[in-house]
Formats: sequence, C-alpha cells, structure tokens
Amino acid sequence: METARRLQKIPPYLFMELRKKINQAKSDGVDVISLAIGDPVEATPASIIDELCRTARDPQNHRYPTDEEKGMLALRREIARWYARRYSVELHPENEILGLIGSKEGCHHFILARVNPGDIVLMTDPGYPAYRASILMGEGVPCNVPILAQNDYLPVLEDIPSDVAKKASAMFLNYPNNPTGACATMGFLNKLVAFARQYDIAVCYDNPYSEIVFDGQERISFLQAPGAKDVGIELNSFSKPFNMCGWRIGMACGNPDLIAGISKVKENTDSGIFNAVQFAAIQALTGETGFIEEMLSIYGRRRELVLKTLQKIGIDFQPPRGTFYLWAPAPKGMTSLEFTNRLFDKTAVVVAAGTAYGQYGEGFIRISLTVPDDRLKEAMERIEKEFT
Repeated sequence: METARRLQKIPPYLFMELRKKINQAKSDGVDVISLAIGDPVEATPASIIDELCRTARDPQNHRYPTDEEKGMLALRREIARWYARRYSVELHPENEILGLIGSKEGCHHFILARVNPGDIVLMTDPGYPAYRASILMGEGVPCNVPILAQNDYLPVLEDIPSDVAKKASAMFLNYPNNPTGACATMGFLNKLVAFARQYDIAVCYDNPYSEIVFDGQERISFLQAPGAKDVGIELNSFSKPFNMCGWRIGMACGNPDLIAGISKVKENTDSGIFNAVQFAAIQALTGETGFIEEMLSIYGRRRELVLKTLQKIGIDFQPPRGTFYLWAPAPKGMTSLEFTNRLFDKTAVVVAAGTAYGQYGEGFIRISLTVPDDRLKEAMERIEKEFT
C-alpha cells in the first residue's frame, strides 16, 4: 500500500540511521562508543523521580490530564516563575504558556499552526534536521539561511533576499545552537525582532539548551528582546537541564495567537501530558536548579578532555560556548564523511558528520559529551592513537 507523497520528500532521520549503524556493529561484536547522540546518561534527579512515583499512585492522575492539551495551570504558573527568575521575562500562564510533549512536537505543531502550503520557512544551515521534516510535512518550502564561523554562526539577516523574506511566513532559530554550540547575543535578537516585524515572519525560537552554557556565557531567552512576544514564540524543554529526555515534557511560550494556534493543533492531535510527569516537572523547576550546575561541571570536564585530545591530533580551534556538543573541524584534507568513516572503521567511535545538518556543515563533525567519563576517555585514547 502506498503512503502519502509528502513522506517521500523527507530524508531518513539522522539519529535513527545512526542507531541502526551502531546496533549492526554491536551485533557483529564491535565495541562501539557513540559520541553522536545528545542523550544524557546521568540519572534524572531523585526528587523528580520520587514526585513522579508519588503522584502516579493517585488514581486522579490516571484520568485524562488536567487542562488536557494546555498543561495544568500549576505547571504553567511555575514555568512563568522560572522565566521571571532566570530571564526577567514576564509571561501570562493563561494564554502565553503551553505545555508540550517535548519541544520537538512544538516545532511540528508550530508549522501546522502558522504555515500554509507553499509558504517559505527560513531555517539555518547547518541546523537541526527535524525542522526541515516538520516544514515538509506541513507542505511548506524550506529555505536555508547559512550560518558561518566568520559570523559566529549567526545568520546575516541583511543577506536574506527581500523577495524571499516577503514570501516567508515563519523562521526556525536555535541558540545555543545545535549543532554548532554558538550562542546568540541580545544585539542579534533585537535585529531578529525588527526583521520578523518588517516581513511578518513568525519566529519559532527553539531554546532547549538555554541552561547549557560555559565560560561565563550569559543565559539568554529570545523573549528578553523587546517586542519578541509580538513576533514569535520560544520553545524550551526539561530534557537537557534536568536529564529528562525520555519523560517528554517541554513548553511553548510567547505570542498568545501562536500559542492558541498550537493549542488548537494539540487538542486535535493528543490528550495532553500525563499529570504525574507534570508534577515531576514542577519539582524540577522548584527544587533542582542546583542539578544544572552539577551537570555543567561534568560537561565542562569532558569538554576539556575532548579539546585537549583534538589539539594533540592537530585540530586546534576556539569552540562556541553553548550546548553539550563540540562542533569541530575535520583534519585538513579530509571531508566530514571521510573523517567520520575513518573514526568508525579504525576506532569504532561514532560522531555525527557535519553534512547531516546541511551543506554548510561540510568540513565539521559534531561530538556529544553525553557519555560516561570512562567511555569518553577510552574514545579519546583510541582517536589519539589512530591520528598520532
């Protein structure tokens, strides 16, 4: 039986293909170390797990979730308090915050709520592959906007042709950036708001790595920019700051019209977030801020190990200061795929080729720091032995 034609436009999802490759090698007896996927290995804090268990035993929480697609008001109020504390951003829980089953679904529902068939949607290159898939499934037209090292991996908005901008109805941005690790500046965000207002472009600012920053880098929300709520929304997640990737809970915040649109999509798509998970998320926001600093210490230590190893094999660069990834150049004379293939074939270490994130990812690889210390040390020893 044939499936819908829209699915034929969507390339295989990067991480699913990587998992297949890794699993095949492991079945062949190879000791594979994967540094390709951003999935924290340290456990979710105990207090969050305890709150899940406690509230999961309450039969009231076995029914359809409270407030269904919007998320319980208690959670939305706590998210508002979090944004006020962390970013000095004022949000109204009733109409400017929406609970999500992870920020990834927010990207998809944003497209369905905003984009009409044939609309151009701007997205950075390199960029998170799921944006393109959501655009295509919503019958929009993806348009790549280069982000380059010489511009600190920020898009040069003035270089986007005006005829393209006039046809665009939406734009995806993601800082701290996956895959490059780059961080936005308030100056850039002010320009972004002006650009979006000029062309009536709705911004979907995907910010799940907001808390993962190093070397004194300031934590920044798109919603801090004056007028941001007039032109877009920010997505955020509990996955990265609280090691809750598998729990699938996040939020959309900002423009009330876009929030209402996404809510309408959700009410016709799912029945909301399990109440016990929402209570656990409240516990994360109120009781586990210190955990973020603990994880930053761990990631910082791992980051230094990888940077020192790369330096030993002749790859010396100044990394951006966000996310738990390192966006590293391939050795001179090697393409991204040549480097990743050699790493896999000779050392059984898996990293992501930069070209998986777009044409401007050529010449780079992405290394994830979300692996146990001993396995990362082993991976670095293998790489150093192979290239020195």
